[in-house]
Amino acid sequence: MRAPENLRYARLTEPAMTVWLRLRLNEVGPLVALLCVSILGYGFFYLAHEVGEGSTAELDRRILLALRNPADLADPIGPPWLEETIRDITGLGSVFTVLFLTCAVAAYLAVSGRRRIGAFVLAAVGSGELVSTILKMFYQRPRPDLVPHGMEVFTASFPSGHATMSAIAYLTLATLIARVERNRSAKALLLGLGVTVTLLVGLSRIYLGVHWPSDVLAGWCIGAAWASLCWFVALQLQRRGEVEAPDPPPPA
Repeated sequence: MRAPENLRYARLTEPAMTVWLRLRLNEVGPLVALLCVSILGYGFFYLAHEVGEGSTAELDRRILLALRNPADLADPIGPPWLEETIRDITGLGSVFTVLFLTCAVAAYLAVSGRRRIGAFVLAAVGSGELVSTILKMFYQRPRPDLVPHGMEVFTASFPSGHATMSAIAYLTLATLIARVERNRSAKALLLGLGVTVTLLVGLSRIYLGVHWPSDVLAGWCIGAAWASLCWFVALQLQRRGEVEAPDPPPPA
């Protein structure tokens, strides 16, 4: 009886195993990328649910008020130069800056003989901008009215577009460049810079009072999930030879 049962079990699991191996989930890179997509995607939709229920309202208010002068809510804490610096930082997540940087990197990849991966970068960031816009239109959360805004804003609040796009662009570019870099210290530096810029841009939106903290956290989640998904797709395309593989390691 055991032999037929084992045969039946093997027939049931064979399709799943085929998909598992085809997607290279037996390797660390694709498996980690897919896990990040799942965990961060769940984090975004969990936050969206909590925001819809109003569960984050009290914490959002406390954090925004903690960053303002109690005597004058139009005045963020810190010296005047800090506010100007924060405005410079928040510009790193603007649509113009992200698209300009992405196009510059794609152009560099094209002239260096990596046209297909350059096109992939453009598609990854461009589609991410579209996803961010659609989510804003769907949730339609109003901007914070608790404190005066530190700059002009024109779109809905949830999720933060600056946090989303900085996560997509800087994390995607950092992982891409780190993959072709041979020096491990340089790889760590590139990834660290990508994460640092992403965090700073999101925090700047809270400091300027143009986003609730939950908007920024949701933007980080969906942006990092999208960057992980793009990284997973890039690994699959590289294996099939549809985009250029990274430079081979130097000979021993």
